[in-house]
Parts: sequence; C-alpha cells; structure tokens
Amino acid sequence: MWILFAFGSALFAGLTAILAKIGIHSTDSNLATALRTVVVLAFSWLLVLLQGSWQGLGQISGRTFAFLILSGLATGASWLCYFRALQLGDVNKVTPIDKSSTLLTIFLAFVFFHEPIGPLKAACIVLIGLGTWLMIQKKPVAQARQTGRGWMFYALASAVFASLTSILGKAGMEHIDSNLGTAIRTIVVLCMAWVVVFMTGRQRELRQIGRKSWIFLILSGFATGASWLCYYRALQLGPASVVVPIDKLSILVTILFSRLVFQEHLSRRAGAGLALIVAGTLLLLV
Repeated sequence: MWILFAFGSALFAGLTAILAKIGIHSTDSNLATALRTVVVLAFSWLLVLLQGSWQGLGQISGRTFAFLILSGLATGASWLCYFRALQLGDVNKVTPIDKSSTLLTIFLAFVFFHEPIGPLKAACIVLIGLGTWLMIQKKPVAQARQTGRGWMFYALASAVFASLTSILGKAGMEHIDSNLGTAIRTIVVLCMAWVVVFMTGRQRELRQIGRKSWIFLILSGFATGASWLCYYRALQLGPASVVVPIDKLSILVTILFSRLVFQEHLSRRAGAGLALIVAGTLLLLV
C-alpha cells in the first residue's frame, strides 16, 4: 500500500505547484504560503477528528514531538524558499532543482536509517543527478532580468530543507498515527509562516488579494494537504530512500500542467533530463 500512497502524494504535489503558481502570481509568496497553510491545517485536523486519532495525543513521547517540530520547521523553510522560487522563475526550471532533494534524502536515509545503497541504487542516483543537471538551463540575460535572478538560490535551499523534512518526518512518524503527525507538523509550519509574514509586514496586503488568487491558494492548500497525508503514510510504511523518489515524480504532473497552463516548453536537453529522472526513479522500485 505504501507505493500507492507514494504515487498519490506525487499526483497531489504536482497539482500543488501549478495551483500555487497561479495563486501567487500577484501575491507575496510568504503571505501566500501562510494562507495556504491555514487550509492545510484545517484539512489535516478535520481528518484527525473524523478518524478519532486525536486520542493518541497523550501517548506521544517527547522525542516524537521534537522530531515532528523539527520536521515542521524544515517544511516551513522549504515552502518559503520554494514558493519564492516559483514566483521568480519558471515552473519547469524550479521544480527539477527542488526535486533534487531526492539525492540528499537517499544519502541521509543511509546514514540515519541504514537503508542500503547497492549498485542499482547508486546507478539511479547518477541518473537522477544527471537528469536534474540537464533540466537546469541558463536563461538569456534579458529573460533572467525579467523573471528574477534569485530563483535558483531559493530552489536549492528548498531542496535541502525538503530533504531534512523527509528524514525528520520519518523519525517522528515511527510511533504515531501518520495523519495525527501530519496535523501536528502543520501547526509548526503555520506558526513559522505567519511569523515571517508579520516580520516582513506583508499582512497589510491581505485586502489586496483578488478573488482568483484566493480560489487557487485554497485549492493549492487542499492539494498540499492530500499530498502530505499520502506522503507521510507512505513514509511510515515504506523505506524513505524509495518513497521520496516516487513522490518526486510529481515533476511529471507539474511539467505537463506548466505546458498546458503557462505554455512553458521543454527543450530537447530538458526533455532528456526529465527522461533520466523518471528512469532513475522507476528503477528504484526494482
């Protein structure tokens, strides 16, 4: 079942990027992240209440709470960087860098959970790494000025924090219902996001958000909530070094919709890179 949950996470994560890109088009990325997190929090706690898993709150150890909080902080940092990168750059350029967190996650899973890295997995790492490199294309100077130059820094930072999120999240989900763990983590993400909003004074822009942005931010929040619930259930049941790469297949959904919605096209080089990423990911299932 964990494979199905992992693929479900990939589908919803891919939709999240597109819906969020539309929602933050004319909205500050930090404010948009904070608003989306409100939706995720409501969605995740609703499921906890419906399933009755809230009764396990009193049985959570201090160690589990610590890992869930750290995972939430890493998630918040990853989100803030990711959606800033989306605001500055193209979806089909930002997403491959963010998904490169797979490589760091496999390494950290080896170090902390002793998940083996055999010859096949090593070959998969090379394929994913090479594919990511091929998909990162340098833009012409004029186009770079138009979309912003800082997107790559934010995308790389997002990848690092996303990898830490996965490792800390797996550690925190070992002895707790995955939906309850997701709901607890979301509280941390929400607090972190709104602290950043108030520190930057962006809360004053709430009244300036248009109806279209509100709709897509809310839809993005629901997609994120669904992705998280699937993702952490998969992490709880399966190996992190395989669950994370499957989740990163959301790049296929993201790039497909980026072409349909934003008319962003892949070059032959980027297409070859995407094929290598997908091949490396699928081989991990062998």
